Amino acid sequence: MKGYQDTIRESNSRFAATASAGDISLRDLAAPLFRRQRVLVVVFLSVMAVVILFAALKGPSYTSLMAILVNRERLDPLVSTEATTQMITSSTPVTPEEINSEVELLKSRDVLEQVVLANGLEKPTLGFSLGNLLHPNRTEQDRIAGAVKGLAKQLKIEVTTKTNLIDISYSSPDPQRSYGVLKSLGEFYTAKHVAVHRPAGSYEFFAKETQKYHDELENAEAKLRNFGRQNGVAAPDVQRTNLALQVADSVGILHVAEQSVAADQERIRNDKDQMKATPPRSSTAQASAAPDKLLSDLNAALLAAQTKRSQLAMKYDESYPLVKEADQEIAQDRAAIEQANETRYVTETTDRDPTFELLREDIAKSQADLAAQRATLAATKQSIQSIQAQMVNLDQQSIAQQDLLRDAKADESNYLLYLSKREQERTTDALDNTRIANVAIAVPPAIPVLPAYGWSLILLVAVGSAMVTSVGAAYTADYMDSSFHTPAQVIDILGIPVVVGVSKKTA
Repeated sequence: MKGYQDTIRESNSRFAATASAGDISLRDLAAPLFRRQRVLVVVFLSVMAVVILFAALKGPSYTSLMAILVNRERLDPLVSTEATTQMITSSTPVTPEEINSEVELLKSRDVLEQVVLANGLEKPTLGFSLGNLLHPNRTEQDRIAGAVKGLAKQLKIEVTTKTNLIDISYSSPDPQRSYGVLKSLGEFYTAKHVAVHRPAGSYEFFAKETQKYHDELENAEAKLRNFGRQNGVAAPDVQRTNLALQVADSVGILHVAEQSVAADQERIRNDKDQMKATPPRSSTAQASAAPDKLLSDLNAALLAAQTKRSQLAMKYDESYPLVKEADQEIAQDRAAIEQANETRYVTETTDRDPTFELLREDIAKSQADLAAQRATLAATKQSIQSIQAQMVNLDQQSIAQQDLLRDAKADESNYLLYLSKREQERTTDALDNTRIANVAIAVPPAIPVLPAYGWSLILLVAVGSAMVTSVGAAYTADYMDSSFHTPAQVIDILGIPVVVGVSKKTA
């Protein structure tokens, strides 16, 4: 029988492997649930009933929330005469170690014990209690210790990621208790924080040193004022800087003047070369005219000769001498007209050449500019030498003034340091008296009105848990069953062909 069951389980394993390969349909997967309907329904109702019963017996839970902000509102000084460790600047971020230290202060035994006593958590509960049954003779100290231990477990203290906030939550069946526990926890924790971070006072020492350096600072400032009166200069460094800027500007002007001189010289040379190749005078107007009177006379003579020939041709033959003479006269007149057309009378007017005059004027202007630039060049060189001499004198005065300034700065720095230390000690005492700390209740606790978990969520959890558990139970029961469920299992395990398959209910 055992071997048969192993064979069935091996077949089921092959069935699961085949399903993973994609040969099993959705119906094959749902078949075990239909075969184990009773197990599925019983487990589903049982689990759902247990979850709902547990939630009903436990009762509603009310959660109160509180958030504590860890900041640098209060800058506690270190008792030190060094300026580098005088104070922590407000821009320095709160480190994770500091936040974890505050979390440990929240969990400290004395703070939790005060919270327990303030809210009466150590008092025994009325009615049936498993703790009273197991420990009937507990003393008050035992109850307080147990309540502190239970409170430490029930408090949920978490640090919000990438923030300086510490989130605290506490749940209990009583909303007033949830609110009271967090309220008293915030008060006792703040007092604990102030007590732990309070530095030792040394006000008298810093007050004495402050007065000492105050007197030395007044003497150094008096020497600095006398130096200004004696030398007639207030700020040698500033004046030297201004003179250096003037020297830089003058050097620029000097270079510009040198460039202008070279440019004017080259321009004058170029203008003179062009004047040699340019004539002083040039024609300004030229007019040509034809011999109109001569042409008019020749045309009249030609017309008379042609008229004469026409008259002769009417009377005589072309070989007649008079006709030939008329032809010869016409030819001479035409030749004279052609020669007269080729003849032109030209009238030309000349004046001063404009290019030559422009070059002459440009030479005169360039020579004047050259003289001005040479004067500027000489004056600029003299000005630079004078300013450089003043800068050397101011440099010597600046060295002497810097010595006095260093003494005054050193006395001032020491005076401000000890003045700040004195005020820090005085401020620390005032902050301790008013309980101002580097932690603040960012989100104060409130009395919860609604329970943490409503019946809709409880029913949803009950249904989800019941579905998962019942489906798992159905598949487990089907897997543990050694009987055949399908004809394929008979053929696969026994190797016997199946002709007809009859279900159990039909049989």
